[in-house]
Amino acid sequence: MLALVVAATGVAQADDSSFGIGVKAGTLGIGLEGRWDALPFMDLRFGANSYELDADDSYSGIDYEGTLDLETYYLTANFNFPLSPFRITAGVFSNGNELNMTSAVADDFTIGGDSYTGAEVGTLTTNTSFETTAPYLGIGLDFELFDKAGLNFDLGVLWQDEPLVTLVASGPIADDPNFQASLASELEALTDDLSNFKAYPVISLAFIYNF
Repeated sequence: MLALVVAATGVAQADDSSFGIGVKAGTLGIGLEGRWDALPFMDLRFGANSYELDADDSYSGIDYEGTLDLETYYLTANFNFPLSPFRITAGVFSNGNELNMTSAVADDFTIGGDSYTGAEVGTLTTNTSFETTAPYLGIGLDFELFDKAGLNFDLGVLWQDEPLVTLVASGPIADDPNFQASLASELEALTDDLSNFKAYPVISLAFIYNF
């Protein structure tokens, strides 16, 4: 990322184009962003976001405790409208977002429609990941003061595709064939519940300084 910043700075100076760098915060976490005004009507932006969120929730009737680990790197092209702060943004993200959860302590579980005791099941552990490359499409507003400091607002969708979900149990019944059939059915229901994550909403606000 540092190499990209240095390279873009050199090109910007050579072409008398504007280069900026800033910080941002939003639904993808806290991030850093670099910007190069490649053409009068288009700029390129690249950066990284990271954050960790509590993600305690109930899925398919089972209570889970977990974290949503956000980690993305991106490159976008931004098409600006003349005499307007409005722009359209399209790009690609290197996507490392993951959801990791463990089941809350319970006396009994209903897994795949079948009942089991907490002692039999132990703990359910699930990991949800997504495609490592994800396209992005959105809109934005850029407000600048004297071509130096500015605020950027983004609203869009990161298409993560269908979630890749695993589900395992730690208890003594884990290897039982009948339980494995119930667990497979539960995994299918859990995957269906988590399918809403495939279209991840992106909202962010950034402060940019132009050099």
